[in-house]
Amino acid sequence: MTALALHERIRTDFEGRILSGALQPGARIPVEHELMQLYGCSRMTVSKALSALSSAGLIERNKRAGSVVARPKVHSMILDVPDLPVEVAARGQAYRFQLLSRKVRPPVRGRPDEIALAGAGQLLELRGLHFADTLPLALEDRLVSLAAVPQMGDADLAVDPPGSWLLRAVPWTEAETKIAAVNCDAKTARLLQITPGAACLSVDRSTWRAHERITSVRQLFVGIAYDLVARIGHYGGSVP
Repeated sequence: MTALALHERIRTDFEGRILSGALQPGARIPVEHELMQLYGCSRMTVSKALSALSSAGLIERNKRAGSVVARPKVHSMILDVPDLPVEVAARGQAYRFQLLSRKVRPPVRGRPDEIALAGAGQLLELRGLHFADTLPLALEDRLVSLAAVPQMGDADLAVDPPGSWLLRAVPWTEAETKIAAVNCDAKTARLLQITPGAACLSVDRSTWRAHERITSVRQLFVGIAYDLVARIGHYGGSVP
C-alpha cells in the first residue's frame, strides 16, 4: 500500500478530527515542538502540515498564542455528499457495489477540467453500479486525483465503494453539486435495467480539500428510485 508523506499524515489526522467535530472551534492544536515529539519528525514537516490546515481554513495560526481550530461560517446551505450504502440500508434494502472498470491514466489533452483535477499526477478512472436489493440504483463514473489521494491507487474498491472510501479517508472542505433531469441512452439503460429514454437524475459532484481537487463524479440514478434533500440552517462544520 502507498505510504502517505508524514506531513500529509499529520494533516489528515487533524482534518479528520476537526471535520468530525472531535476538535471543536477554538480548541488548541498542539504547538510545533509537541507535534515534533508526537510524530517523531522535523519542525519543517510540522510547519508544512499546519500551513496546509491553515490554507484550508481549518485552523488559525498565531505565533504567540499557537494554533486553534477555526470557527466555521454561521449559516450555510448544505447538500450533503451522500454515503450510498448508508442511505440504501436506511431504506431497509440490501446494498451492493459492482466495479465495472478501473484504470490509471493521464488527463486528456484539451480537457481543462481533467488537467486541473490531475494536478501533477495521474487520474484513477472508475466505473461502477450501485444496487439496492437486486436492482441497479445508479451508474457511477468517477475520476480521482492520485496526486491528492495516492493511497487510493491500492484500495480494494470492489469491496469498498469509491464514494464511501473517500468520505472516510479524505475529509473535504468544499463541494459543488449540479443536478439535472436527463433521459438515459440505450447503453446506460441496459446497465440500469430500464427502458431507453427513461427519466434519470444526473448528479455531477466535485470535491476539494482547500485548493486541492480530490474527485469528480457523475452518478445517473434511476429517476423513480432516488431523491435528494437539501438541509438549510445552522452548520456546525462537521462533514459526513
